[in-house]
Amino acid sequence: MLMTRTLLLLPLLAAAAPAPAASPIAEVVCAPKAAMTERLTRQFGAERHATGLRSPEEVMELWRAEDGDWTLVMTYASGRSCIVAMGQHWDERDPA
Repeated sequence: MLMTRTLLLLPLLAAAAPAPAASPIAEVVCAPKAAMTERLTRQFGAERHATGLRSPEEVMELWRAEDGDWTLVMTYASGRSCIVAMGQHWDERDPA
């Protein structure tokens, strides 16, 4: 499933300019925020599950699908969003 998601995100990569490599991730998939949101919700059935402020210009977003697939997205004040990590088997823990 993760491979299928990765392959389906390739059109976003083709339409986006490459992001500078500031992390160990070899290729970062970036797109305008609206396009990233559309792809994650419509094509993968993901919902934004959590957000956190990284800096005044950067918001981390955790998207997850019911099947346990998850995507970590960095959204910038410029309106651009980049996938920084993806995985499977998200396990929600109850803090109580």
